[in-house]
Amino acid sequence: MPSFQKTRLGEEISFIWSLGGSLPAGTGGSENYTVGHVRELSRRGIRAQIVTIGLGTADGRDEFPGVPFRSLATIEEIGELDGVVIFVSEFPMVATKRPSFQMLHIPPPTREADRRRVAATMRDRALIATSRFSAGLWADFLDVDTEAIGIVYPYAERCFSATVRPASSGSEVRILYAGRLSPEKGVYTLLAMLDLDLTSPDRSFTCTATTAGGDKPQGRRIERVLEAHPNVRLVPKCTTPGAMADLMARHDIVVMPSTGQYWHETFGIVSIEAQHAGCRVVASDDGGLPETDCGSITLVAPDAPEALAQGILDAFSRGPVRPDVRRSAALRFTIDDSVDLLLDILSREPRPTPATVVRELESLAQLPPADDRPKPEALSALPA
Repeated sequence: MPSFQKTRLGEEISFIWSLGGSLPAGTGGSENYTVGHVRELSRRGIRAQIVTIGLGTADGRDEFPGVPFRSLATIEEIGELDGVVIFVSEFPMVATKRPSFQMLHIPPPTREADRRRVAATMRDRALIATSRFSAGLWADFLDVDTEAIGIVYPYAERCFSATVRPASSGSEVRILYAGRLSPEKGVYTLLAMLDLDLTSPDRSFTCTATTAGGDKPQGRRIERVLEAHPNVRLVPKCTTPGAMADLMARHDIVVMPSTGQYWHETFGIVSIEAQHAGCRVVASDDGGLPETDCGSITLVAPDAPEALAQGILDAFSRGPVRPDVRRSAALRFTIDDSVDLLLDILSREPRPTPATVVRELESLAQLPPADDRPKPEALSALPA
């Protein structure tokens, strides 16, 4: 097996996207995370690219002007890439010139067949999580030490802290759900909460959701439910960070009611984007979401519509986010910090991969018991 080498600025970094999948704009944190890293690395003069498989130029590159893309015809061609290889999501086992890295954007799978397959694909890859919570979750799943997993936090693009917030009426609570239209993001908890009576003579509520995730079957079904709900305004998904920043700036509270029953949000990039944009955030007290606190977050019990409603009322009662709190938030979880962490992990001597740990344990298990080994004095008594 080739050994890890220190990453030099002249080496290209290839981010391998999902097998056979195009890179869609405006659908999730892992997409924004990856594209932003490639942009920032390129800005610093470090060669970086997004690599897709089997799609040719119809791989989403048209939605990301200025971001280097490369399309390969087969999985095996990944083995011909020079430099650093980072798998962004689950990807089949494939030989690479140097040991590769694996980003851990989502929780480990729950179904046994999926767990075996995923564990096998990651056995010889150095692991990078997006939060302390995620590192602990994957360490338990792969039976490795938590310290063996690097952490590179997501970030909010600079436009979120720079966007201008229009004046608010002060009596209307403007709520935004900016997550994907999928059950694990807590959309059904949000819908149940909206059927509670939250209005009062001096306060009204509006709720906006985007169509992000509507390209998937379950997302299309949820989209139809939201369209039919009288208290929800459905708007097109935002395909650029700037568009999302502007949308957030027109709202008071961003809700992240992620479920904690069968899915644990590993971080929650929407939370830090919203706080950089001057919003208050009401999020489930679960997974990596508590790690996203930039000073304007309220944590509530997951899967609890009443708790979500009370959290919104409590957050709104605190009034608008103060300018100094927003400025302080903008200093946390920046693109500069995230890329610095990534480059540090790529350049340092990596910790053992899960497969290396297993091999070392197997070697130790094959050693004879200590009492059966020749003692030093016995060895010295042997004839020369």
